[in-house]
Amino acid sequence: MPRILVAIIRHAHYNQLLDTPSAHQPFPITANGEAEATEASQELKAFIEENQLTLCPSIDSSQLLRAWQTAKILSDCLQDCFTQAPSITCYDDLAERSVGSAANLTVKTIEEIIAGDPRYDNLPPNWKSNSHFKLPLQGAESLLEAGERVAKHLVKQANDLKANVQEDTLKLVVGHGAAFRHAAHHMGILDLDRVAQLSMYHARPVFLELSDDGQWSHVAGEWKVRSKHTQYTD
Repeated sequence: MPRILVAIIRHAHYNQLLDTPSAHQPFPITANGEAEATEASQELKAFIEENQLTLCPSIDSSQLLRAWQTAKILSDCLQDCFTQAPSITCYDDLAERSVGSAANLTVKTIEEIIAGDPRYDNLPPNWKSNSHFKLPLQGAESLLEAGERVAKHLVKQANDLKANVQEDTLKLVVGHGAAFRHAAHHMGILDLDRVAQLSMYHARPVFLELSDDGQWSHVAGEWKVRSKHTQYTD
């Protein structure tokens, strides 16, 4: 059976709104982000060559501009690694956790809205980082729900590859840090307490492998360890 690996890649750096927990922000990556994505392509190329992998020409991305731009730079820089013309397909399923109708509002505004709504209790202090918590607003989801959505996408794509390729294959998926980490929990890669302790580097791949028995493992690439005083922004 061929080896099937997936590189999950958090988008490159972008100008995120301050004190705004929604990740559904439509802004492009910065010049620093472009450099990060270009550098990541070299890391990917080295991994492909070292493991003698075929690079899947179909790159998956979230719908948000910063993810698509990261995928596009990777696609352009890795031209020599593809055996056919690459393509980028954007998926709603790869989005970061939604805060629903509170999208792109500041933390202060969100907390004031909830406090002023007689139907709800005040938000708990750790509501942004609590994996189980979901804002009581239309369209909102918890971090665990977002991770489950992303995990289903990754598992389906990997199993489709396993059924259709003969060579050891790597697929690139560009999305968002918190959703990827919670997906890794649903896939049996990270314990939930570790999810809260970790983040992801911008545009740095983390390599996951699907074994023949359907189990997943983390085989290369570094998670970013979150310091105790780091503000939760992903």
